[in-house]
Amino acid sequence: MTRPLPLLLAGVLLAAPAFAQAPPAPEGHPMTAAAKGQFAMVKNYITKSAEKVGEDLYGFKPTPEVRSFGQLFGHIANANYMICSRAMGEKPPSAEDIEKTKSAKADIVKALADSFAYCDGVFAKMDDKTGAEPVDFFRQKQPRLAVLQFNTAHDFEHYGNLVTYMRLKGIVPPSSEGGM
Repeated sequence: MTRPLPLLLAGVLLAAPAFAQAPPAPEGHPMTAAAKGQFAMVKNYITKSAEKVGEDLYGFKPTPEVRSFGQLFGHIANANYMICSRAMGEKPPSAEDIEKTKSAKADIVKALADSFAYCDGVFAKMDDKTGAEPVDFFRQKQPRLAVLQFNTAHDFEHYGNLVTYMRLKGIVPPSSEGGM
């Protein structure tokens, strides 16, 4: 019965140098990293949707009372600028109402990409410490990172609209294609 104990100790001692050579766990900001990852996911879905939907469908509305494909993409771009700028406590870099002024697919895709790039830049300035700093958002003090998470939730909300529109037109949404 005493034999397994010396073997176990020998195994631990032999394995110790391997653990000592392993790189240390990365020091980071887990809350910010998670928020960036979620934003990257929805950004990818929306960007692929904007590219996948044909120019002829950018004016499509399931009913007259709702936004068209193009208007939805424009609305998302507008909101990205507005919400991400609030997280930084600055004015939006674009005052243009993309939802109302852009109708061509190429213009909307570019505006959407620019708005995502702006939010990416805001995320690049964020870590768990700065993400915890309060900013004014809808008449409340909110942590910067919570404001960015609100933007991600808003984007996912409208991605849900886009999924419904795409399904109505026989288009498989990017999130259903697999491999992402």
